[in-house]
Amino acid sequence: MSDVTTEQNNNGDVTEADEAPPNHHINPDVLQNISVAIKVEVGRTKMKIRDLLRLTQGSVVELERIAGEPLDLLVNDTVVAQGEIVLVNDRYGIRLTRVVPASDRMKNL
Repeated sequence: MSDVTTEQNNNGDVTEADEAPPNHHINPDVLQNISVAIKVEVGRTKMKIRDLLRLTQGSVVELERIAGEPLDLLVNDTVVAQGEIVLVNDRYGIRLTRVVPASDRMKNL
C-alpha cells in the first residue's frame, strides 16, 4: 500500500501529496568526500588601524594566548580539538592533546 494521496490544486490539476515523509539516511561514503577547511590558531588580538599601519618587518604582535597554552584546531571555524606544535620531516604539525566532545561543539552551532 502506498503513502501517497492525490489533491486538487487551484487550477483544477490533480497532484500527488505525501502523507508521511520518507525516512532519509545519510550515506557515510558521501560524507567522507566533503572537503572542510582546517586551521590551527596560535592566538588572537585586537588592535587599532593606526597601530596596524605602524607594523613593519620585525614588529612583534602580542597575542592573547599565554606561552605553552594549547593551540586550537578549527574545522570550518569550529574548535574541535587542542594540541601542541610538532615538527615532522621539516614540516609543522599539531599533536592533539584534547578533542572537544561533540556535545560541546553542537552548543556553539
